[in-house]
Amino acid sequence: MDIQNKTVLVLGGWGLVGNAVTRKLVPEKPKKIIITSLKKEEAEEEVKKLQQEFPNMPKDYFVPFWGNIFVRNEFKDTDRFELLSDPEKRKILIKDIMEELTDDVLRSSTIYQLLSTYKPEIIIDCINSATGIAYQDVYSTYHKIKKTIEKKSSMEELVEETEKLLCTVYIPQLIRHVQILYNSMYANSTKIYVKIGTSGTGGMGLNIPYTHSEEKPSRVLLSKSAVAGAHTLLLFLMGRTPEGPITKEIKPTAAIAWKRIEFGEIKKHGKPIEILDVPVEEAVPLIEKLKLKTDKKYNSTGETLKSVFIDTGENGTFSRGEFEAITAQGQMEYVTPEEIAVDVIYEIKGGNTGHDIINALDNATLEPTYRAGFMQHSAVEKLAELEKIHNTNSVAFELLGPPRLSKLLHEINLLKLACGGMRDIIKESAYSLSQKVFDYLKSNSKLRNEIISIGIPILTPDGKSLIRGTEIKIPPFRGDNELEITPKLIDLWAHDGWVDLREVNMEAWRKRLQQLINETESIAPNDTSSMHVRTKKYWNNFETIDIGKVVGWVFIKEEKGERMKA
Repeated sequence: MDIQNKTVLVLGGWGLVGNAVTRKLVPEKPKKIIITSLKKEEAEEEVKKLQQEFPNMPKDYFVPFWGNIFVRNEFKDTDRFELLSDPEKRKILIKDIMEELTDDVLRSSTIYQLLSTYKPEIIIDCINSATGIAYQDVYSTYHKIKKTIEKKSSMEELVEETEKLLCTVYIPQLIRHVQILYNSMYANSTKIYVKIGTSGTGGMGLNIPYTHSEEKPSRVLLSKSAVAGAHTLLLFLMGRTPEGPITKEIKPTAAIAWKRIEFGEIKKHGKPIEILDVPVEEAVPLIEKLKLKTDKKYNSTGETLKSVFIDTGENGTFSRGEFEAITAQGQMEYVTPEEIAVDVIYEIKGGNTGHDIINALDNATLEPTYRAGFMQHSAVEKLAELEKIHNTNSVAFELLGPPRLSKLLHEINLLKLACGGMRDIIKESAYSLSQKVFDYLKSNSKLRNEIISIGIPILTPDGKSLIRGTEIKIPPFRGDNELEITPKLIDLWAHDGWVDLREVNMEAWRKRLQQLINETESIAPNDTSSMHVRTKKYWNNFETIDIGKVVGWVFIKEEKGERMKA
């Protein structure tokens, strides 16, 4: 359809994809663009930027709207924790989700009132709905109920936790969302709805190396994929409904990046990461029980974590190491938001990109692109350039989710700093590597404190003590703050998310790097075909180490985490 002179609603307009979509919309001359975000300041900030970027547009051309579109309008600006903690609001929330879709429930919803106010002919939904629903984490709620039952708590406590579980269950929320969305669009004559969906795994399979402090693949991660799949099929049915809006979904199967590359303060949940000051002498003895959260007050350095980072919008802020690892060839790889936006506009105008999964569920995903692959090198170069300017190593922030990635990145970075290149590392004995890395950490309090401050503890060479901060990511909290300590569990936790300075782990790194070198040197010097990606040139002739590339290789070779399709 023609976009000119139509009112367009961009759900999630502050985010990375929404940002790109809005800028591709303006040249199509719509009548008005409504920009939504969860927070008021985000929506208003984006509108202000757009007004500055397009000064010739009328003052009310870009309209901000904010709030949680998955709840009724009176709750849209209320924090979810507050909703679940308030007995009366919680009961209303359960009713809105679980009971029949009455006219009152429909008209009270944020979506219905938003559409009734602006009556958009075109809706472009850039909200990561599957993440928003699945990351409410029904499994954590289950553990709370289990704990309540085991403690034989009062009936009131059991009722409260059960009600919270009912508010967290994924599918009823998703079904109600689609019901309200469809009826609201039908009532307000919306002509076309385009959803930017997700595969939940960045295009990878069940062998995805990244986890969320659980079994691999993570239940929470698979919940996101399951919700995304259910969402797609519900939209597929909506698209087959007579007199309903034209329904399309573009489902990228790669990481989406990027918004900006800078040096600055690293934030988690909107707050700067505080750098703790924990000397080696305060290592915690691994005896009897391990506290996941400790009452001990650790001294602060008075500083916050600052480093070079790449901002990928709502998908997170990554270090150079994290970005290089997950976008390495054979890992998630990535696609740019501008490419997604081009497809969105083309589909709305009646074009056939081949990426509308509603039109063709098979072979409709937006895969990693030539442009993104070409630009990955420049992004990594810019990150490296800023590292030199600011005299810092951008290793891992533990905002991506998997502690094992952070652990591996920091381990190879420590080996690099303490020993040098790959050949230098494999010449050393496991004992020597263990001692050199430990000595380096003893003398470098800045790096040591940064590692523990992101929730990655350090296991000392003897395997009997842990240098840690207030919180640790592994083992994950599952209702019990104290866990029994056994050698087997120490091995498991060290594998999943502890920087492990024991000889056995140093020997594992020696073997990894030797295998990597052997694999590369087996390529004939005169073989210049397209068969090989990881050549001596890729590895800088083994003289300098790019930690993200090494960890990407580990995920492929050891974790069997290579993507099957390009």
